Amino acid sequence: MRCFAVFLIAASLAGCMVGPDYRRPAVDTPESFKYEEKDARDTVNTDWWKQFDDPVLDALIAEALANNRTVKIAAANIEQAAGVLMQTRASLFPQISYSGSATRARASQLDATPITPLIPNPQSNFQLLAGANWEIDLWGRIRRLTESACANLFATEEARRGVILSLVGSLANSYIQLITFDEQYEIAQRTLATYKMTLDQFELKFKWGQVSAMNVEQARSQYETAAAAIPPIRSQIVQTENAICILLARNPGPIERGKKLPGLALPPVPSGLPSQLLERRPDIAQAEQNLIAANAQIGAAQALYFPAITLTGAIGTSSSDLTNLFQGPSRAWSYAGSFTGPIFTAGAIAGQVKQAEALQKAALLSYENVIQSAFSDVENSLSSHREFLNQLQAQEQLVKALREYARLARMLYDGGYTQYLTVLYAEAQLFPAELSLAQYYGSALISLVNIYQAMGGGWVNEADKLTGPSPCR
Repeated sequence: MRCFAVFLIAASLAGCMVGPDYRRPAVDTPESFKYEEKDARDTVNTDWWKQFDDPVLDALIAEALANNRTVKIAAANIEQAAGVLMQTRASLFPQISYSGSATRARASQLDATPITPLIPNPQSNFQLLAGANWEIDLWGRIRRLTESACANLFATEEARRGVILSLVGSLANSYIQLITFDEQYEIAQRTLATYKMTLDQFELKFKWGQVSAMNVEQARSQYETAAAAIPPIRSQIVQTENAICILLARNPGPIERGKKLPGLALPPVPSGLPSQLLERRPDIAQAEQNLIAANAQIGAAQALYFPAITLTGAIGTSSSDLTNLFQGPSRAWSYAGSFTGPIFTAGAIAGQVKQAEALQKAALLSYENVIQSAFSDVENSLSSHREFLNQLQAQEQLVKALREYARLARMLYDGGYTQYLTVLYAEAQLFPAELSLAQYYGSALISLVNIYQAMGGGWVNEADKLTGPSPCR
């Protein structure tokens, strides 16, 4: 029996595992990105947000990484997955337990078979036992389940990294959008003040009969147009501040500012190859771990076709007298081996195998879809950045031309060579153009953030350090 037990232990350690072993699927990877900048630099492994050269933005990102509740939820999910792995892996080892009992019973003396005087009635029994139970994993069912649980743990860790990537990108985008609204608010306030001076002058000139009432109302309409543009901007500022507060795990309130929009430095465009996304992007790594977990579940399901072998044993003491419970003659032990296997299950096991294979197929398709979406994200972000820069350059030239147009129109009006309607028309075009210029500049900065976010990279590891210790470390 001892030799048989040794054989089973050796077989469980060296036994094969049924089911397919995981191999990374072949992926059709482009050789390069179509819209990659020629002067792109290898900056994906740096704290890219510090290249904006705004200490306030750096502090806000550090605060968000330390306090954001979504990151903390992701960390709790890792702890849960680690507990599942610990529970699943435990079945690979003998399960040792203890038990004790004390009973006293009296049998009825009216039974058909009377109790002899040699047998005491009532009777007492005391037991103290240590037991062991071990399922020999000959076919790898438990090892496949452990492999799946381990992959799920890694997937939750990658999900946490994905949350960090999204958090840094969202906060940087929101902060840039906030100071963009600040810039538009300053433009609107400055324009409103200019229009107010013009309106006051026209009201005074009308009082002395130098201009008509139509001129006054033209100036008033110009003033009210600028005034009407301010409330929506103020509302967007408050909403953006509150959105940032949520990312920081704060109650709604004001957000401190650093540099103004034109003062932010433009970080360089990061470089990278499409094949590097497979290692850089947390969502791709998460999808692959989900595929590994689903692949292992096939083996766990197929192992149910084979017999399960279990060893049990117990050792301890048993006595009818408590004072003799720890005497030598009270020693008791037992050991046994058993196996069970399916003969007819009406498709129950086949159904589990089919379900596992379908889940694996869905995980594979999801993995491939995530990769293609990642390539598309990078291409879209690179293309958007290039076009925003072109649009920004064109808008700068437009604003420059409109400012000169408005200046010349004002000179002609002051010299009596044209009507005020010409000035009104020129300035009516300049105001929204200046607002759009601020928006385009902010969009160009945001497009850079989107590139870094789409490419992933080692900067996620640097950001991860600011969240505190990971449950996986």
